[in-house]
Amino acid sequence: MGSVNNTASFSSSPEMEKFLCDRLLDQTQPISERFRALFSLRNLKGSSPRNALILDPAQEVRETCELALERIEQLKDDGGKSSVEKSPFLSVDPAAASTSCSSVAQLREVLLDEEKGMYERYAALFALRNNGGDEAVAAIIDSLGSKSALLKHEVAYVLGQLQNKAASATLSDILKDVNEHPMVRHEAAEALGSIADDQSVSLLEKFATDSEPIVSQSCEVALSMLEFERSGKSFEYLFMQAPLVQ
Repeated sequence: MGSVNNTASFSSSPEMEKFLCDRLLDQTQPISERFRALFSLRNLKGSSPRNALILDPAQEVRETCELALERIEQLKDDGGKSSVEKSPFLSVDPAAASTSCSSVAQLREVLLDEEKGMYERYAALFALRNNGGDEAVAAIIDSLGSKSALLKHEVAYVLGQLQNKAASATLSDILKDVNEHPMVRHEAAEALGSIADDQSVSLLEKFATDSEPIVSQSCEVALSMLEFERSGKSFEYLFMQAPLVQ
C-alpha cells in the first residue's frame, strides 16, 4: 500500500479526483483500495482534493472533517506549531479561541450564524467560554438551538466545563428530547452531572434506563462520578483499584 508518511504532492485531473473520491467512499471496495484512495487524495496538490473528502452523507461527519481540515491548514500556516491558546479548563480544544472579535456581542453573532463555517463558530464558542461572564454564558446557551448536532454537542460539553446552573433547564430539555441526536443528549447528560444540582441528579437517575445506550450509559457514568466525588474520591479512583480475583 506504500508508506503512509510519504507526503510528496502531485497534480491530477478533475476526473482523477472524482475517481479517487468515489473509490474512497465505495464500501464494496477492499479496505486496502480505499486506503490507497485516501492517501492519494491527501497527496494531491491544492486544497480542493482535501476538501473533497468532506463527502460523507452524515452532516456531523462532514462538519467534523471540515473542522479537522481547517485545523490542518492552521498548523501548516504556523509551521506545524500549535497556535491554540491553552484552555483554562486544561482541555484540548479542536479550534483556537477567536481573537478577531472584541466583544461578547460579536462572538455571539458569529456563534449563532448558521452561515458561518464550523471552525469559526467553534472559535467563537471557546472565546465565550474563556470569558465566562453571564452574557457569554447566555450566548452559549442560546446556541443550543443550532441546526448542527456537532456544534450542539460541543456546546453542551462547554456548559459542563463551566458548571453554570443557568444552563440546567436547557440541558434538561435536551436530555428529555428523544428526537434529539444521541450525541447531543449524551453530552447534555454529562454536563448535567457536572452541574449536579438536585433537579439534574433526579433527571440523570430517570434517564439511566433510557432506550438509547449512549444516553443511558452517559447518565450512569455521570452518577458514578458524582458518587465518588461526594465520597471525597476522584473518579480516577475507579481505575486505581486492584481487580477482584474470583
